[in-house]
Formats: sequence, C-alpha cells, structure tokens
Amino acid sequence: MSEKIKIPVVVVLGHVDHGKSSILEAIKDLRITSKESGGITQHIGAYKIEEHGKEITFIDTPGHEAFCAMRKRGACAADIAVLVIAAEEGIKDQTKEAIKNIQENNIPFVVAINKVDKPEADIEKVKRQLAEREIYLEGSGGKIPFVEVSATEKKGIDHLLEIILLLTEMENLKTETNCLAEGIIIESHLDNNKGPIATLIVRKGTLKQGDFLATKFAFGKAKGLEDFQGKPIKKALPSDPVAVLGFENPPKAGEIFKAYHSLKEAKEKIEEEEKKEVDLADGKNTLPLIIKTDVLGSLEAITHMIDQIPQEKVKTCILKAEPGQVNESDIRKAKTTNAKILCFKTKANKKVQELARREGIKILKFDVVYELKEAVENVLKKMLEPEVVKSVIGKIKILKVFKREKSRQIIGGKVIQGVAGRGAKASVTRKEEEIGKGKINTLQQNKREADNISKGSQCGLLLESDVEIKEGDVLKLYTEEKVKKEL
Repeated sequence: MSEKIKIPVVVVLGHVDHGKSSILEAIKDLRITSKESGGITQHIGAYKIEEHGKEITFIDTPGHEAFCAMRKRGACAADIAVLVIAAEEGIKDQTKEAIKNIQENNIPFVVAINKVDKPEADIEKVKRQLAEREIYLEGSGGKIPFVEVSATEKKGIDHLLEIILLLTEMENLKTETNCLAEGIIIESHLDNNKGPIATLIVRKGTLKQGDFLATKFAFGKAKGLEDFQGKPIKKALPSDPVAVLGFENPPKAGEIFKAYHSLKEAKEKIEEEEKKEVDLADGKNTLPLIIKTDVLGSLEAITHMIDQIPQEKVKTCILKAEPGQVNESDIRKAKTTNAKILCFKTKANKKVQELARREGIKILKFDVVYELKEAVENVLKKMLEPEVVKSVIGKIKILKVFKREKSRQIIGGKVIQGVAGRGAKASVTRKEEEIGKGKINTLQQNKREADNISKGSQCGLLLESDVEIKEGDVLKLYTEEKVKKEL
C-alpha cells in the first residue's frame, strides 16, 4: 500500500457567536455566515482551500449548545483544531467543551483570539483564563501557538494559516491511498430529487464512483460524487470532503463509513459487527435499544440525549437507529437481543404490530423527546441492583457469658456507644479484629424485655452467632437497608 503526505483536516471550535464562521468566511471568502439563519451555522460543512500551494480541509461546526454532539464529532474527525475565543468575552461554556474535546482526542491546536479590533477586547484576560485551565500560550511560558485575529477586518488570517501549515509539518501527517476508502460521515439529508445525500471526509484510501459503502446503519453504492463546491468528481482522496449520492437511506452523522467491493461483502461485514454488539448487549448491565424516528434531526437529538445519561453502572447499547417506521426486521432483532424498541413520532403498520404481539415485543411510542429519555432512565434504574447500606447504631462490651447452646448464647454486657436495639445485627470483634457476625434476638434490662437500651446501661441479651463469645469481646451493632442506586 502506498503512503502520501496527508492534507490536514482542521476543525474550528468555540463558543456561539465568537466568530468561527466569520474566520472561515475571511479565509478564501467562503461566505458561510450570510447563508445561515440568524448568522449561526446550523449544520456541519466541510471546505477545502489552498494556501501557498498547499491544501487544507476545514470543518465548520455549529456554535449553539444544542449541537454539542456535532461539535464532538467534528473534533474526532480532525487532525488539527482551531480554538476560537472572542477577545471581549473570553472563555464561555462551549469554549470549555471545545477544550475538553481537543484534550480528549489529543489534537494539536492553535488558539485564535478573535475580535481584537473591538474596544473592549482584553487579550491578557483570555490568556489568564487559558492558563487557569493549564493551557499556556507561546510567550506566556507555554508552547501552544496563538494568533490575534479580526475576522471582520481580515487581520491575522494569513498568520493563522501559516501556523496550521507549520503544525501539519510538525505532525508529519501521512495516510494510505492505495486501498478501499474509510472515513467519517459529517452530515446527511434526504433530497427530494436526488434521494439520500451524505457528506463524508475520507480518512484513508481512495473513494471511487461505483464503490459500495456501508456504515453501521446504512448501505449504498456511490452512484455520484461531488466536491464541496458541488462539482462532479470521479474519486476522492484522503482529507477530501465529498458528497455521495446512492445510499439506500441517509446514514447517521458521526458514523464511520467503509468502502467494499460488493454490497454483499458490505452487509456481511456489518452483520459481523452487529453480532459482536449483540454479544456485548447480552450482559445484565446493558440495555439494548432500537430507535426509530420521524426524521434525521429527531434521531440526532435522541441519540445525543441517550449518550448524556450516566452509564457508569448500567449502560445502553444502540443496536439500530434510523428514521422510518418500525419494520419486521426490527421486531426480529428485538426478539433475538431483548432490545427495547423506541418510536419517536413514527409507528408500525398493522402487519408489524401483529408480529410484535405474537413475539411478545412491546413498541414504546413517544411524541416528546424528554419523555423518551425519562423512560430509558427508568428502565436503567430498574436494572440496578439495590445497594445495601450499613448503619452502625451502637457497641456492647461483653462482661459475662452465662450460657451457650449451639449457636445461641446468653450473655451480659454494657452499652459503651450509641444504642443497643433488639433485632440488630452485630459484628463480633476481639482485640479490634472482626472474628464473626451475629444477631440480637432478645434484649433485657433489669431482667425485663426491652426494645432499646442506651449508652452507659448494662443489659442481658440472647445472641445468635457461630462465634464462641468471650468476656472482653465487643459487639458492633448495625442495621442494613436496601437503597436504590442512582444512575
């Protein structure tokens, strides 16, 4: 397989309205902002430019909080990141999230301090805020490059591109070209005339017109390829953004795609991956899910919301997620995997409903996203084993052993801490080492039955324990309560 120097894929990250799209607009006059509602980019776009004879692919990511999942995918698809921070506002919520994504994916990055032309710009404040997060810029005791930028005045753009090309050289990016293509889905939609269209970034290999493609949830043949300007092309190389026509249904944004020699091979490979997932989903701490929605946008929101549910103790495993009605294949998959079928603003026809009834599969329907999330959380909570909470209530020091019959012993002692309670469980300690357990069956004070005896009082008790109690032993008394765990 042949290797070539890889064109860098650069992701632009930062808080809403800090100027990410404006910077890209300034770079080769891409004019993104003017095309978007309210000046906020609401989809992921991929664009290619040339600088000093070298190419760079840019991924523009939305800044609004609702598109958190998209931004994270953008970071994962990239070789280099540009962290945009407005000089007059400093670090905000999405800035923190962008920093986290960059660090988690270990991506080399450059900080672009934008809007330096504004009177209220405070560059030193931005540097201090970054230092508080252990990001030290060049000239301030660190090695992270930064550029002062004014996107509106097109200042600092050339310097930014120079640093990106310098980082590319330092990373020595290389990739294979003489193999079937692999990459990531950036976005997808359903065109009324052309059918499903997916925007891809090729990560390695060469994607050719006529190749068969598969993701976890979609198959297709690349009937047509277009570059980012909408021009027809015959092939796409690593780092190329390309629109593909020919998927049977729109793939999910963020999915990994691979090219195959035939549709049969593609389906076989995906089935192998599905079997592995089914095996993973067999665990008692995993909830397998099949998700069907009305449109791709709903699917994006729902899968992101499910990803945000805490899953340290029990987890979800999405076996299938796609727009459209529930079909017979979904019912069969649910039957073999014990998966829950979640429907959002979609349904199943009568034939499928009848099959579901016969197979004992319940189709859960929702019209509100948060109700769906709540239902998933409730199922996960029911899967949690209750936690046994032990509460120490008192201690008794043994003063006298009166009688022993098998595992029952009549003893006398003094409550030295807390309260002694009838029915309490006890750990028997000797010289501060636990040697066994027991339970107080009967409790007496002054030869009268008692429920509780407080600190400082002497008592008699009937203790059930396999340990032979001796004078000087201490009973640590406790109660146990089963408490439902939180996710």
